[in-house]
Amino acid sequence: MRPTELLKEDHKVILRMIAVMKKAADDVIGGGGLNVEHLERMVDFIRTFADKCHHGKEEDLLFVEMERYGIPKEGGPIGVMLEEHIAGRNYVKGMAEGIDEIKAGKKGGNKKFAENARGYASLLTQHIDKEDNILYMMADMHLDRNADEKLLAKFEKVEKKIMGTVKRGEYVSLVETFEKMYLK
Repeated sequence: MRPTELLKEDHKVILRMIAVMKKAADDVIGGGGLNVEHLERMVDFIRTFADKCHHGKEEDLLFVEMERYGIPKEGGPIGVMLEEHIAGRNYVKGMAEGIDEIKAGKKGGNKKFAENARGYASLLTQHIDKEDNILYMMADMHLDRNADEKLLAKFEKVEKKIMGTVKRGEYVSLVETFEKMYLK
């Protein structure tokens, strides 16, 4: 298995949560029900699974290795992906602020959460498509077997450090539970 295949598996789980988030955003605005704990768990998933773990594997490992093999960071596809990671973090910050406003009873918290969730969903859907169909193909063309093996070992260490041995399964179960609740 290549490192990019593992990252694509992460993408599948992330896209499933994005579908749930879009529906939750619609519900928050449309009066279809509001469960603040669910919104908080969605944000936790994004911050931990998608950002710290998945983006961490990309930013700290894959992109660095790609640069070593001659793919430029500045002015190239890696730089674009890094900018989009930052934009995604800003959307997530806005979602969390919206949740805080909802919990404080402030008017506009629902809208803030929904707008940021929709922005994140749109950005990440396009971002994942670019990574899966352009950036990862470039990585696969340039990285050799030795680099792949080293990255796979490092990916495993990152995942264990950030999520432990059971957290990934818990996040996948959370996505499955939310799919049944929100996408029925």
